[in-house]
Amino acid sequence: MSQPTLRGQRIVVIGGSSGIGLAVAEGALAEGARVVVASSRPETVETAVKHLGEGAAGAVVDCRDEASIATFFETTGAFDHLAYTAGDWGRAMGGQSVAKMDVASAKDGMAVRFWGALMAIKHAQGRISPTGSITLTDGVLAHRPMRGVPLSTAFGGAVEHLARGLAVDLAPLRVNAVCPGLVMSGATKGMPEAMVKGFTARCLIPRAGEPAEVAQAYLYLMRGAYTTGQVLIVDGGLMLT
Repeated sequence: MSQPTLRGQRIVVIGGSSGIGLAVAEGALAEGARVVVASSRPETVETAVKHLGEGAAGAVVDCRDEASIATFFETTGAFDHLAYTAGDWGRAMGGQSVAKMDVASAKDGMAVRFWGALMAIKHAQGRISPTGSITLTDGVLAHRPMRGVPLSTAFGGAVEHLARGLAVDLAPLRVNAVCPGLVMSGATKGMPEAMVKGFTARCLIPRAGEPAEVAQAYLYLMRGAYTTGQVLIVDGGLMLT
């Protein structure tokens, strides 16, 4: 039996202009796929498409706006796999106690990672190949809570349960999630070394991950035609300590 490959398939990566999403797009292109990277900032989309080169296209989409999402997928047309890596976890990482929490701002923390993902799936699922897949993104705080950021745990758990529920609801279309540990991309690149060590000291692989390493999980879930409703944890072994 031949090995599964993404060659000739079309992949949409929302949040694909940087970090893990960009690494997913790079990995898919390396396997012979075509990719569409989408993000909310035109300049980052343009930069990403130039970086990715042949086989890549880009579009601007506002994941807080259902009309923008609907227009994006109408324009995109049919494709095989959706990877959703867009997020605004920083809004949930305020470090405030529950007693001092601004609930209105806290609600806003789910706007992109959860509600944006759900709206994207609503408008994408009819355009995805029946043998295709959707892969969502949460984070290891869903399983390893930290003091001061309870909402990150709650939001991550919500994404995982959404993936499981939709795997049942949309079958045979496959729906999974990737749960990364600390990854050196975006805002985390500016973290002090001592903070990074604090987050990763207990990992069996005692360092932060690289976007390309985590991207392999998404690529597997696209290829893995018998895998659905699963959460793939890529955390350097943190969950075992």
